[in-house]
Amino acid sequence: MVFSSEQFIFLFLPLFLAVYYLTPAKLKSWALVLGSYSFYAWWRIDFLFLLIAVTLWTYWFGLRIQQRTVESERQLYCTIGVIGCLSVLGVFKYFNFFLDSFAVAFGTTSDALGVHWQLILPIGISFYVFQSISYLVDIKRKDAPATRSFVDFAAFIALFPQLIAGPILRFKDLADQITSREHSFEKFSKGMTLFTVGLAKKILLADAIAPIADSAFAATDPSFAVAFLGMFAYTLQLYFDFSGYSDMALGLGLMIGFQFIQNFDRPYISRSITEFWRRWHISLSVWLRDYLYVPLGGNRVGPTRTYVNLCLVMLLGGLWHGSNWTFVLWGAWHGGWLALERATGWGAKAKDHWISLPFTFVLVMLGWVVFRAETVSSAFESYAGLIGLNGFALPDDYLVGLPQDAFLFLMLSAAIVVLEGRIRSFYLAITDSSDPVGQQAGSPGGAIAAASSLAMPLVSATAVSALFFLAIAKLAEQSFSPFLYFQF
Repeated sequence: MVFSSEQFIFLFLPLFLAVYYLTPAKLKSWALVLGSYSFYAWWRIDFLFLLIAVTLWTYWFGLRIQQRTVESERQLYCTIGVIGCLSVLGVFKYFNFFLDSFAVAFGTTSDALGVHWQLILPIGISFYVFQSISYLVDIKRKDAPATRSFVDFAAFIALFPQLIAGPILRFKDLADQITSREHSFEKFSKGMTLFTVGLAKKILLADAIAPIADSAFAATDPSFAVAFLGMFAYTLQLYFDFSGYSDMALGLGLMIGFQFIQNFDRPYISRSITEFWRRWHISLSVWLRDYLYVPLGGNRVGPTRTYVNLCLVMLLGGLWHGSNWTFVLWGAWHGGWLALERATGWGAKAKDHWISLPFTFVLVMLGWVVFRAETVSSAFESYAGLIGLNGFALPDDYLVGLPQDAFLFLMLSAAIVVLEGRIRSFYLAITDSSDPVGQQAGSPGGAIAAASSLAMPLVSATAVSALFFLAIAKLAEQSFSPFLYFQF
C-alpha cells in the first residue's frame, strides 16, 4: 500500500485517524504501533516480523548500553548492536550483489556456484535500519538516553508516515513528541494541505512525465535528443516523486501531531554539488555526516584524508540506495565533485559566478543517468547518445508510444522548478503568513511554514481542494505506480 493509492486515501487513512483520535492519550503510542504494523503488513506480513525483530534487538541493546558505566563495555554493546542491524541489511540487500560480483570476478556465476539466494528486499529496510543505528550510536555518545518504554520505541521505528521512504528520523529529535504532542485543528489542516501538495506532485507531475524517461532509458542506442529528453525528464520525475512522497509523509505526521524535518529545499537551484547535498534528501545527508563522515575524521584529519572521507561517504551513500554498481558509480561521481570543490574552494566561490547554477544542474543530471540506468553498460549507452555518437534526431517511433500530454507536463514541471520559490512567496502573500522560518534552507520548521503558506484563507483552501480532486481524478484513471524510493 502506498500513500498515492485509493486504498490508503479512502480506507486505511480515515480508519486509522478515527481510531487514533478516539484512543485515550496514554494509549496513542499503541495506536501508532498497531496502525503502523497494519500498514506494513498490508504489503507482506512475514516481513513485519523482521521489522519487529530489528526493533526488539535495537531496544534491548539500547538498554544495555545505557546501563553500562565502563566505556569499553558501552562500546562493545554498541558495536554488537550496530553489527546486528547492518547484518540484516547485508543479508537482504547486499548478499546477492557481492556474491554475483565475486562470481563474475572469477569468470562464473552465482547460480553455477550454487549459492544464489532468492531474496526479496523488504520495503523500508534501509530507512528503519539507519534509524536503529542512529539510536544506538546516540546512546553510546550520551547524546540521548535510551527509552524504557518499548511501545514508544516501536512507535518511533514503525511510524508509518516515514517508515517506507523516510525522512530518516532520529529518536533524540522525536522523543519528546512521542511521549507528548499537540493535536489541533490548525495543525491537522496544515497536514492535509501538505499531503495534498505531495499527492499532486506525485500523480500530476512525476507520473505524467515518467513515460518520457522510461521510453528513453529503454531505447537501444539512443540519439542525442532521446538521451537528453530521458535525462531531463528523469531529473524532474525523481524530484517530484521523492519530494512529493516527503511532503505527504510530513503532512501525515502533522495530522497526528508530529513535526518531521524538511527533506528537500529546492535542490535544483544549487550552485555547487556541496550546496546540492544541503538541499537534496536532507535527512540522509545529515545522517551520513553525523554517523559516517564525522566518525571517519571529517575534515579534522588533513586535506587528503578529508577528500578520501568525502569520496568514501558518498560511495557508501550510493551503495545505500541499491545493490548495483550503477549506484556505486553515482556515489563516486558526487564524492569526486565534493572533493574537487573542497580542494579548489569552488563550493564557497560558486555563489558569485553566473555559470555555477547551470553547471551544477548539468552535473546533477549527468549523475542521474547512471542512477536511473538498469546496468552500467546501459548508462554508458545513454552517455554515448548524449555526446551524439548515435545521431541527433528525435525518431518517430520514440514519440509514438508516449501520451500526448507528457511533454506538456514536462514543461509545466520545469516551470514549477524554476518558479518554486516565487510560488511559495505568492502563497505567503495571499495567506498573509507571518512565519518566515520555513523559508530557511533545511529548517525543521520549513515544512510547517510551507504548509502554512497554503493554509486557511478561502483562495488557498479552494486551490488545495481543486488540486486534491484533480489528483484523485488522475489517480482513478492510471495504473499502480509506486514511489521510486520504495526500491531503496
